[in-house]
Amino acid sequence: MSGALSIRYPIQIHFYDVDPMNVVWHGNYVRFMEAARVALIAQIGYGYAEMNVSGYMWPIVDMRIKYIRPLLLQQPVIIEATVKEFEHRLVIDYHFIDEKTGQLLTKATTTQVAVKVGNTTMDMECPEDFVNRMRRYLESQSC
Repeated sequence: MSGALSIRYPIQIHFYDVDPMNVVWHGNYVRFMEAARVALIAQIGYGYAEMNVSGYMWPIVDMRIKYIRPLLLQQPVIIEATVKEFEHRLVIDYHFIDEKTGQLLTKATTTQVAVKVGNTTMDMECPEDFVNRMRRYLESQSC
């Protein structure tokens, strides 16, 4: 997607991801989303180490998941993760797509807020370092 920070993150469904019916256990979606989110934000050089150096942590304050079709054992899946908001909070949309058919399997959204390390108060805007990294990335994509 042009004009947005996004990634297509491939996952493979393994035996340890599924329940006795060979369907991905619902709690594993969160783990898959975390892996895609880490890869997504790494594109602007803002991983966990950089977050720590900046003095902020990013707790998830809202998560929504809409299960449309099950993820199955050995199914190749692409997670399309896209940053939707980043100036006052970080909102990421996720689409789980069957790699072979292109069929949408699951939709999800996470909302994170910046919290200064050692403080329990949410900042009402994202740290300047993060916002600047996002803007630089988006500017580089519009050229």
